Amino acid sequence: MLRFLLPLALLSLPALAQGQTRHDTNAPIDFGADQIQLQDRANRAVLTGNVSVKQAEMTLNAARMTVAYTGEVVGGNPQVSRLDASGGVTVRRPQQTAQSQYAVYDLGRRVITMAGAVKLTQGGGNTVNGGRLTIDLDTGRATIDGAAARGGPALPGGVVQNPRGRVTGTFSVPDRK
Repeated sequence: MLRFLLPLALLSLPALAQGQTRHDTNAPIDFGADQIQLQDRANRAVLTGNVSVKQAEMTLNAARMTVAYTGEVVGGNPQVSRLDASGGVTVRRPQQTAQSQYAVYDLGRRVITMAGAVKLTQGGGNTVNGGRLTIDLDTGRATIDGAAARGGPALPGGVVQNPRGRVTGTFSVPDRK
């Protein structure tokens, strides 16, 4: 297992949740994969096959992940600038799961973007579906829209833009006896 220290708050997703605990972005991140290819000249590592990333109570699973780093090393650890995940991406944290085809975490901007058949679920039956989920980790604001769906101009990663995409979902209603 390869370990990097970096701030990764993939699941600060209060789009549906009240009471989600703040993610510990200072916790170390453990990576596991069937294979890792270090591309030092390109300042990246490519993890493939059953990729799993865990930090504190948060996990990210995907078929493939590219870890881009700046080339700087602080305290023996490369400074990671971006994570790109693809292939059945799932991000889990207590009470909350987000799924998509692709995910990008830009550490410098502190923004996570998930695209392609996005599904965000929270314990209790709350579900929101859309084409793209954008999470601003500074404000905690999560926005889901229908923009990244099949049927229009192409976006990076083969995701196709559809300006008429829709957001759908189900919100649970408390039992009122």
